[in-house]
Amino acid sequence: MKRLLNLVHFLNVPGKKQDQERWVSRVGLCRLAPGFVLIIALSACAVGPKYVPPALMVPTHFKEKQGWFQAPLQDRLFHGDWWTVFNDPVLDRLEPQIAKANQSLRAAYYAYRQARALTGVARAQYYPVVGATLSASRSDSNAVVSSSGQTGFQSGPANEVSLGLSASWEADLWGRIHGSVQASEAGAEASQGDLLAAQLSLQGTLAQSYFQLLQVKNEIRLAQSTVSSYQQTLKLTINRYAAGVATKADVAQAQTQLANARVQLASLGVQRSQLEHALAVLVGQPPSAFRLPSLKPVLPAAPFIPAGVPAQLLLRRPDLFAAERRVAQANAQIGVAKSAFFPALTLSAQPGWRSTSFDDLLSAPNLFWSLGPSLAATLFDGGAREAQLLQSRAAYQEAVAQYRQAFLLAMQQAEDNLAALDILRHEAKLQQQAVDAASESLRLAINQYRAGTAPYLNVLTAQTAFYTARNAALQIHGQRLTGTVALIQALGGGWGDGIKPELGPLPATP
Repeated sequence: MKRLLNLVHFLNVPGKKQDQERWVSRVGLCRLAPGFVLIIALSACAVGPKYVPPALMVPTHFKEKQGWFQAPLQDRLFHGDWWTVFNDPVLDRLEPQIAKANQSLRAAYYAYRQARALTGVARAQYYPVVGATLSASRSDSNAVVSSSGQTGFQSGPANEVSLGLSASWEADLWGRIHGSVQASEAGAEASQGDLLAAQLSLQGTLAQSYFQLLQVKNEIRLAQSTVSSYQQTLKLTINRYAAGVATKADVAQAQTQLANARVQLASLGVQRSQLEHALAVLVGQPPSAFRLPSLKPVLPAAPFIPAGVPAQLLLRRPDLFAAERRVAQANAQIGVAKSAFFPALTLSAQPGWRSTSFDDLLSAPNLFWSLGPSLAATLFDGGAREAQLLQSRAAYQEAVAQYRQAFLLAMQQAEDNLAALDILRHEAKLQQQAVDAASESLRLAINQYRAGTAPYLNVLTAQTAFYTARNAALQIHGQRLTGTVALIQALGGGWGDGIKPELGPLPATP
C-alpha cells in the first residue's frame, strides 16, 4: 500500500516519464507500467483555453491634467501610509486603527481567508484519498457460503471481523483538477484585491470624515466669532438708539441678525457630533468611548498629488487587480466545463484482512486485496454539460466586461478629481479675494455708521457678506482636502507600481 501511495504521488510530476517507468518496475508493477505511462502522458492534455489578460484601451495621458507636471517615478509612488502627506498628527494616529479594529475590514479579511482555504481544498484533489475501516459483526444464519464458493449449513451464530485500507486517486487526464485549482487561486487573489480595496476605501472615508470634522470645527469658530461681532454691533445700535441717532428698526434688525447667527452655530454642533460618531465607528469604537485629542482645529494645507500616467491605474488600484483576477478565474472555469465531456479515470486499491476473530486477523491466510482502474463517462445528460459550458463562457465575457468597465470608472474618478482640484485651487484664490474685499467693505460700513453717514442696513449687508465669504473659503478648503483624498484613492492609494499589491496591516486573528 505504501508503494502504491508513493507511485500516485509522482504521477502528476511533469518531466519524470523515465524515472516513473523505472519506479513502477522496481515495485513489481511492470505489467501496469504502460497504462500508467499512458495516464501520465494524457495528464498533460488540458482542454481549457490559455489565459490571456483582456486588452484595454489605455490612454497615454489624462484629459484634465492641464497644469499638472510629470513627476519622476519615485515621487509618484505612495508607500502605504499615504495619509502622511497631510502632515496631521491626529490623522496619523487614527488611520492605523482601521486595520486593527474596523469590523467591515475584519469581515473582508475573513472572506479572503475563506478563499485561501478553498484553494487548499481544490489543490487536495491532486492527491489520493486514503481511508481505513475496522468492523466486527455477529450473525446467525443456517445457510453459509464457504471461501471456495460451496454452500453449507451450520448452527449457531458466527463472528466476522475485518480490517481494511482503501485508496483512490483520479488521474487529471483533461485538466479538470488543474483548472479547478487555477480558478480557486485566481478567486483567492481576487479576494485579496477586494480586501485591499476595502482597506483603501475605509482609510479614505476616515480621512475625509476627519477633514470634514475639522472644517465644521473651523466653521463653529467662525460662527462664534460672528456671534460675538453681532453682539457688539447690537450693543452699539442700542446705544445709538438711546442717544436718538438710530431707529427702533435698526435695533430689531441687529437682534434678528444675532438670533440667526446663534441658530447657525447650534446647527453646526449637530454636524460635529455626527462626524465624531462616524469616526468612532470607523476605528472600531463605540461613540461614547471615542475621544479626539484636544488640538487646535487647524485645516492642513492641501498637498500636491502627482497623477502619473493612466496605465498606472492598472498597477496600483486593488479593485482593478481583483477584476482582472476574476477574468482569470472565469477562464479557468471554461476548462473545467470542457473536461466534463471526457471520461474520468480513477485508480483504486483496497488491501485488508477478514477473519472470524481478532486473534488471527492479521495472519496471511486472511489477507485480501484488490487493485484496478475504473473509467467513467457520461453518455447522456439532456444537454447539461453543453449548458454548463455556455454558462462558463458567458461568465468569462461578463468578467471581461466588468474588468473593462472598472477601468473606465477608474479613469473617470481620476479625471473627475483632477478637474475638481484644479478648479478648486483657482476658486480658492478668487474666494480669498472676495474675503479681503468683504473685510474692507465691512470696515468702511462700520466706520460710516459710527460717524452717522451711512444707515445700519449697510452694516448689516457688509457683515452678512463677510461671514458668507469666510465660510465659503472654509468650505472650499475642506473640499480641496477631501478631493485630494479622493484623487489618492482613484490613483490606487499606497500600493505603488506592483502588479500584485502586497497585503497591508490586517486584523489580528482572535
